[in-house]
Amino acid sequence: MFLHNLKYELLSNIRMKDSIFWMMCFPIILGTFFYLGFGKIYDNEIVFSKIPVAVVEVTEDEAFDAAVKTIEAEEEPLFSFTYTDRAEAEKLLVDGDIEGIITVDDELSLTFFKSEIDQTIIKSFVEQFVSQKAVITDTAMNAPEKLPEVMEKLTAAADAIDNESLSGGNMNPYDSYFQNLITMAAMFGLTTGVLCATRNQGNLSAIGARKSVSPKHGFVTLLSSFIAAYITQLISVIIAVSFVVFVLKINLGDNIPMVYLSGAIGALSGVSIGFFVGSVGRASENVKSAAATAVSMFMCFLSGLMVLNMKAVVQEHCPIVNRINPAALTSELFYCLTLYDDYRRYTENAVSLLIISAVFITGGFLLTRRKTYENL
Repeated sequence: MFLHNLKYELLSNIRMKDSIFWMMCFPIILGTFFYLGFGKIYDNEIVFSKIPVAVVEVTEDEAFDAAVKTIEAEEEPLFSFTYTDRAEAEKLLVDGDIEGIITVDDELSLTFFKSEIDQTIIKSFVEQFVSQKAVITDTAMNAPEKLPEVMEKLTAAADAIDNESLSGGNMNPYDSYFQNLITMAAMFGLTTGVLCATRNQGNLSAIGARKSVSPKHGFVTLLSSFIAAYITQLISVIIAVSFVVFVLKINLGDNIPMVYLSGAIGALSGVSIGFFVGSVGRASENVKSAAATAVSMFMCFLSGLMVLNMKAVVQEHCPIVNRINPAALTSELFYCLTLYDDYRRYTENAVSLLIISAVFITGGFLLTRRKTYENL
């Protein structure tokens, strides 16, 4: 009987075209607009790339050539050097193909077309090279026995400022929009949960009235309805995750099964809260659905769906909200997967969501099962 009920509850959910659109199609549409709006901003404008520089050698400088070769041999070189003559270098500079010209003569000189961060970095490199070359030359002339020690210290100083990521994970801040997009798909479960609850109450829907007078066991009917609602919501989250990861190619971490698990946990919390909301009071299905939609969007707003750093603002002024907001906890699951190597913080948030889900599921079942009707 349970499987029979589950089958027809699933079929009933699939036939709700309006709900299916919001659960499955809307996240895809919004995700596409997100991608078109700022999907490549980080790669194109924020991620640091090699700075193109032209080198014009008037006189040969073996020390400078050695420095260039050392930089080019690095795994992620800071500069891309092009040796050329003065006329060609100036043409490249005017055309915007390079950021500056280093002229190697008795002294190094710089030529820039504009003054921005790349030019400042080039200037710092040249100044550092000139300074170190002067130290080495002076030591070689006046205290050659100390030259190995000086070279070792200069090398150590250079190694100390090597670029090193604070984390092996994804640092793209714009990806949080897509994390929150999946979170939104999960939080749409509030509406699904409300429909599940109201359609099992005889005073709120015709379907609920028929179920109330049915000889079938009430708990089995309610349980199958809840599981069907969760499966429907889970499918929508799976579609959202697959679209973000495999179509838009957004980096949500290397452990894709854990990404799906995170969405599943978020969907469970959404359906559970909606199920509880739908079980409370005598308001109509439309009123409860509207309230559920408003609550879900407000939770997503606080988690950063509309404003990039909103979750950080909430954390600064009222951190308890982030600890009880299912949307913030769900988006935090994706954040942990992309940024951290261990699962301690992930586990804490997942457990919090499961506890929230258990509390609301229990409350929803108790409220719904205890209702009796004088007439239908």
